[in-house]
Amino acid sequence: MKKSLGIVLSAVMAVGLLAGCQSGGSDKLVIAARGGSHVTAMEAVKGAFEQEHNVTVEIVGLEAADLKQKVSLDAKNKKGAYDLIMADDPWMPEFSEAGLFANLSELDVEADADFEESSLALGKHPYDTGELYALPFAGNVQLFFYNKELFDKHGYNVPGSWEEVLNMAEEAHAADGVAGYVIRGQQGNPIVSDFLPIFWAYGGQVFDENWKAQVNSEAGRDALNTYIRLLAAGENYETTDIVSSLAEGRGAMALGWPSWFISGETAQADYAPIPSKATTSGESMSTGMIGNWMMGVAANSQNPELAAQFLTFITSAESQKTMVEHGGVPTRKSVYLDSELAAKYKHFPVQLEALQNSQARPRTPKWSLAEEALGAELSAAIAGTKSVEDALAAANQAMDQVMQ
Repeated sequence: MKKSLGIVLSAVMAVGLLAGCQSGGSDKLVIAARGGSHVTAMEAVKGAFEQEHNVTVEIVGLEAADLKQKVSLDAKNKKGAYDLIMADDPWMPEFSEAGLFANLSELDVEADADFEESSLALGKHPYDTGELYALPFAGNVQLFFYNKELFDKHGYNVPGSWEEVLNMAEEAHAADGVAGYVIRGQQGNPIVSDFLPIFWAYGGQVFDENWKAQVNSEAGRDALNTYIRLLAAGENYETTDIVSSLAEGRGAMALGWPSWFISGETAQADYAPIPSKATTSGESMSTGMIGNWMMGVAANSQNPELAAQFLTFITSAESQKTMVEHGGVPTRKSVYLDSELAAKYKHFPVQLEALQNSQARPRTPKWSLAEEALGAELSAAIAGTKSVEDALAAANQAMDQVMQ
């Protein structure tokens, strides 16, 4: 009797398993993501997709360096552990050339005109003109931050040129003893990210069309001399101290990423797009350093079609509007321009303007090495161990060696 019952139960289970297979069953998608607010934002909206598609979405949050290493290693496997991958936008040339991402057009993913153009360009290979391999997930861009009380005290308006920034910094420092301008001059990525918007305002370009370094130029010398004078009227701080100095009125101005100063509806300093001119009479340039986090389908995903559907879902305007409430950063113009959101998150119009006048870091797989070489020489110049001319000449030479 017990044996017969067991046979019946086994048969029922087999039929159930077969029915599950025939109906598609429950699939699983795994996302390799930058940890923190990006994961929180996705967790807030993924349930609707899971229910509609009968799928489990697992989001693996990792620190940036760990994320890059893990997805690069996993790309060598025929069957990948991840279905979708997030990437800091400077990684895109390296990831695209290495074949980490699937071609999205082959998965019927279309990038509509609502995406902010400079953000969308980052996901194409070659940059801006090629096929689409990733969509912009988080639309970060550097902004100009300032202490409004100090500005009001001295009657300053938001500067439109670096000539004005320097004059204001020197005046505030002389009058009040505050840091007129706070640089982030630590060697490597910090100082390069801090310096390039000034360099771009002077009309500088890091490389020419043949990937020859161009920092040892009139623009480079003018920008670096300005940067050194800004430091003389201020301080060289790391991120946390930059934010606290502006918030407390010990510092007047600095560049930074929105997430440093702005949390939800609260900002620790006032903000504007980065000054676009070197001098008041100069030509306007794109100076806002863009720093988007991108997302694409892993080339070795075991479920690429479903992964592509999730990518479309998670970057939709509807999802972005919800994710904003959980720390998400939009990449769609309609979300930035939504009247209710813009009234609540007052930095949205400013951030959209900055995105629309932004500049990407050089689109080369060797950028991290070139950045390291440039950062070392910029650090030597602000420390006074090398002259501006010698530092930039050495930077040019080192960067050319990297690009060979």
